[in-house]
Amino acid sequence: LENSLLTQPWASVRFGESAFLAKVCFRNTGYILLISDLSNVWYESADAEAVGQRSKELNKRLTVHVSSFLNHLCNLMCPLLAGQPGATTAFSCYRSPSGLRLHVKSELSGLPFYWDFHCCPAPLEMVFRHLVRPLIQMNLVLQRQVQELISLLLQKDAEIEDYRESGATLSRDRLRTEPFREETFQQNFMTEVRSGAS
Repeated sequence: LENSLLTQPWASVRFGESAFLAKVCFRNTGYILLISDLSNVWYESADAEAVGQRSKELNKRLTVHVSSFLNHLCNLMCPLLAGQPGATTAFSCYRSPSGLRLHVKSELSGLPFYWDFHCCPAPLEMVFRHLVRPLIQMNLVLQRQVQELISLLLQKDAEIEDYRESGATLSRDRLRTEPFREETFQQNFMTEVRSGAS
């Protein structure tokens, strides 16, 4: 399940005034949920037996197969992660020193349906695999792309300057651009990054 979770994208979700990043993977054999407020990372991994036991405790009037239960949970969580939670579904979360509980209230077969995700702090290896390593890899990719774009802009400026020296003129003056200044670009970028972080 955790290997399958690696391929799932992070999604931005809100519970009340709190913003989180979350990803989840459901199978007939269980589920794994990873959720973070960028200060803490919590997770829950539950197999079919644990899901069946909890469903009996929370939904005494419902008698459905565990796989149907997991499928219903998936149908509630996936729209939430896509930014389109169901109109009849309510989510709330409660933090404690020991972890985070995500409460779900909805309907199944016309009856009230309740579920609690009991999330505990994620181990460092899981945080590294799902959050730190992908962020570092993406940062390196973006840095390479920026360097390639800077190099391309400098080449274009040199090409335009060569045209000018050959006597070429613009047919439309509004297309005129100032030469690219890498140092100015980097300074402006760092200023924006600092202001965004404060």
